[in-house]
Amino acid sequence: MSNLKTYIEENKQRFLDELFGLIRIPSISSLKENKPDMYKAAEYWKKLLLEAGADRAEVMESDGNPVTFGEKIINPDLPTVLVYSHMDVMPVDPLDLWKSPPFEPEIRDGKIYARGADDDKGQGFIHAKAFEYMVKTNTLPCNVKFIIEGEEEIGSPNLGKFMDKHKEMLAADIILVSDTGMIAKDIPSITTGLRGLSYMQVEVTGPNKDLHSGLFGGAVANPINILTKMIASLIDENNRITIPGFYDDVMEVSAEERTEMAKAPFSLDEYKKALDIDEVYGEKGFVTMERTGIRPTLDVNGIWGGYTGEGAKTVIPSKAYAKISMRLVPNQDNVKIAELFNKHFESIAPKSVKVKSEFLHGGQGYVCPVDLPAYRAAEKAYTETFGKKPVPVRSGGSIPIISTFEEKLGIKTVLMGFGLEENAIHSPNESMSVDIIMKGIETVPLFYKYFMEELA
Repeated sequence: MSNLKTYIEENKQRFLDELFGLIRIPSISSLKENKPDMYKAAEYWKKLLLEAGADRAEVMESDGNPVTFGEKIINPDLPTVLVYSHMDVMPVDPLDLWKSPPFEPEIRDGKIYARGADDDKGQGFIHAKAFEYMVKTNTLPCNVKFIIEGEEEIGSPNLGKFMDKHKEMLAADIILVSDTGMIAKDIPSITTGLRGLSYMQVEVTGPNKDLHSGLFGGAVANPINILTKMIASLIDENNRITIPGFYDDVMEVSAEERTEMAKAPFSLDEYKKALDIDEVYGEKGFVTMERTGIRPTLDVNGIWGGYTGEGAKTVIPSKAYAKISMRLVPNQDNVKIAELFNKHFESIAPKSVKVKSEFLHGGQGYVCPVDLPAYRAAEKAYTETFGKKPVPVRSGGSIPIISTFEEKLGIKTVLMGFGLEENAIHSPNESMSVDIIMKGIETVPLFYKYFMEELA
């Protein structure tokens, strides 16, 4: 361990320089104009892996954005760990809320501020440098493969087909991912469950053109008014979702497991203070940690229509739009939920408007068994580095590709996250602590060590 800490300290500035180079590439997968940047990021990852000691690394085509694959096979008879990460990031809007340019990483108070600092360039980078250490010190105990994709933030629509084409290349014993978080800087945790996702876009059309709100107001349906009423009706007074059949497949968590979940350190006052809110909100009968971990939700992610520019323009818009996501718990099927949503949303529309609902992307939930050798290895690694046994938690987030890995490759995934709530992923001023990144590089090699011991 002392050798590892020394290696990290001696190479810290180089690590940061290399990470900053990756972050500076605006690899936003949802914007077509950023497609060339996806290739720049893929090539950058190829270079990182080769310089870290991979025997092979290449940029490969998918039906969408490129995929970087790398590997080091020290002995075909040994177990193989497949490390997954993603090179794409979320859009940066609203830009005016950033305190520094989102693709010009800046360190303030020990944190790197930039888009992708945590999700997932910072966390993925941890594995590249941990791998580098093990190769250079001849301590890599098993085979390693890397798959870095460019479409996670848009639901990984093409990676499943990529897996079908390259099953043998991706064969492994366990998948290792750092794209989740910890409870606190000094309280490690392992994510044992992820919620699924159904992501929809709806369009409400009224008149065939924008109308003068004075001449036509009160006589013609306003699509924005109608849309907001329809959305409001999707949640009842107890904050339960009103779509018929929505809860049919929800796997209820036992009272015993809820009691165990309640043991995780959590301060409601600190939670509210960090978000600058006076009160929390959610489904009646469940506490905050349960609402974000074991219960499904429905949220409007964006809504627009009409005139939103400076000053006034009195119109009844022809169209109104919204993006709506539903986080799902294990056993809920994202495609079935999308179909239920479409059917219900169209049924509640008044005849004064036309409604179109489109399924954009989604994925299934995932549960990791805590008796896996790889889970126990991760548990021991965190315990040695942080001095505390990690708490198993169910995350409110979704990584749709994790369930696809199990479906296509038959491999379980262990989620060794190092992110923190304060890192503000997907938001302006995303950040990640430099110390946590270095702590992650210190932790990952221990996973490999204990993984081999668990299998022995």
